[in-house]
Amino acid sequence: MRSRLAARSARLVLAAAAVTALAATTTACNPEDITNAGSSAAPAAASAGTGGNNGSSGDSPSTTGGSGSKVSGSGGSGNSGSATGGSTEQVSASDSGEKSGYGQSCGTNDLDLTVTWEAQPISHYLVTAKAKSGITCYLDVNTPSVSFGSGADGVASPVGQGGEDPIKLSGSAVAYAGINPKTTDGEGGTEFDFVIVSTTEEDPNPAELELPDMATVDKPIVTNWSTKRNEAVPYNV
Repeated sequence: MRSRLAARSARLVLAAAAVTALAATTTACNPEDITNAGSSAAPAAASAGTGGNNGSSGDSPSTTGGSGSKVSGSGGSGNSGSATGGSTEQVSASDSGEKSGYGQSCGTNDLDLTVTWEAQPISHYLVTAKAKSGITCYLDVNTPSVSFGSGADGVASPVGQGGEDPIKLSGSAVAYAGINPKTTDGEGGTEFDFVIVSTTEEDPNPAELELPDMATVDKPIVTNWSTKRNEAVPYNV
């Protein structure tokens, strides 16, 4: 009886060992474990991917830095800044109405010039000069440079009549100069419909003024600038 019980116990022990071994094998090969292992591998890969993104985001700062450079380049459009600065200067120059400061010499382009025909006391052309709005300047050269056309024979000779030196032009102040286009007798002369006037012979911006009528020109003369209209009558002396 004991030997049977011993044999049965031995069989039970062997069976239990077999079951345990089988259970261990099953556990090792459990598909859920494989799935779980795969799942945990996936997050690890994702994590690595994220690390890759971080790495690429590590590139991003340099790209952003590049953009930052561009932005600072365009905002540091220090060129734009300097251009704006230039504009500011121009605006202030324009606001002050002066080219280079108060009390400058008058250039032709500082003046509004007009020419009219005067019949009395003798026939002549009267040039009126007035400073442009906001400008104050001085006629330092007493006699204007006047010519008809570009030829030497069309240049008006100064007769030294009238004049003050210098004449200040600002606001409503005006200066006058008289021109006699023909001082010779007879029918000779060349016809012109405009006259060239400048404050000096060297002025780079002479004014071309249309005459009120066609002028016959032969040995023209011009007076000095004067603030008195009656002193700007060009008598041939």
